[in-house]
Amino acid sequence: MRPETEAELAEIVRGANGPLAVQGGATRHMPAEGDGLTTAGLSGITLYEPGALTLVVRAGTPMAEIEAALEAEGQRLPFEPMDHRGLLGTEGVPTIGGAVALNVSGPRRVTVGACRDSLIGVRFVDGEGRVVKNGGRVMKNVTGYDLVKLLAGSRGRLGILSEVSFKVLPAAATEATLRLDGLSVAEAVRAMASGLTSPFEVNAAAHDPAAGATWLRIEGLAGSVDYRAGELAGRLAAFGTTTRLDLADSARIWRGVRDAEAMAGPGDVWRIHARPSHAPELVARAGAEAVLLDWGGGLIWVRVAEGTELRARLGSFDGHATRVRGGVDLPPEVPAIAALTAGLRAKFDPRGVLAGAGA
Repeated sequence: MRPETEAELAEIVRGANGPLAVQGGATRHMPAEGDGLTTAGLSGITLYEPGALTLVVRAGTPMAEIEAALEAEGQRLPFEPMDHRGLLGTEGVPTIGGAVALNVSGPRRVTVGACRDSLIGVRFVDGEGRVVKNGGRVMKNVTGYDLVKLLAGSRGRLGILSEVSFKVLPAAATEATLRLDGLSVAEAVRAMASGLTSPFEVNAAAHDPAAGATWLRIEGLAGSVDYRAGELAGRLAAFGTTTRLDLADSARIWRGVRDAEAMAGPGDVWRIHARPSHAPELVARAGAEAVLLDWGGGLIWVRVAEGTELRARLGSFDGHATRVRGGVDLPPEVPAIAALTAGLRAKFDPRGVLAGAGA
């Protein structure tokens, strides 16, 4: 099923006699059974006001279309939505609705927040087929349920997104990425923490043990970037000599970090969310075939042998692990959160027709 309008989407949901498995651009497999429904027909930018830094777009709009429109005005989305196709071997088209449904966020999350932090409005169809609107086109306080934040990352289990609104940002004039070589995971975490807590506005920090490289990125006006990069290099001198990458290499590196290209190869891939200071110990416990640290160590990608139960290896820690390739395995919820989730689903989808969404 491929509705072309919000009204058609609502009619389909109202008439559903069983679960609906929703997909946007089919770039990520999700564990949902039911009648297939794609939001790809709900496409197009409905409002873009560059002067107000505001973008309103239908959920099925391809990310490439949005990025091209923003680039033409010297702007960008604050977050860096991951393209899952390389990691998962899919051939679909990434859409903005899929990014919101999964709260997809890239390396810049350490400074600008997740996808939900830029989201200011949503329209969606709940499990009863009702069209619900929350938020708007300006940042403001809300009362009652903040459905904007609630829908981001809900994986289509509370409603099927039809339209989303964002606050966008001016694109950076330039960027500088400094590379440190040969650091251990523990040394890299300390170096990234030093950069991220410095006054030099580092907005991304990652480490690839296989490449033996640690990267820190600065963005902004050319003069400011040059000054801050020089000062940051001095601060990082305790960890080794830094190399500044050229712009092409910098863009390539962060695209690879965003899309977890280091996870290429056979096996299951997991995402671990944890305190950066715990990253060295968790990497050691994981016994992984490949590792990539993003967010200064707060996000750990690992590739392990197929069928490995990673959570048993990791043991108890302050965070969670999610398998994203080799079968999606979401982290178990603690009882209090599980009860809250069940209560919300009972309100928004009392018939149980929303089986979940893919990106």
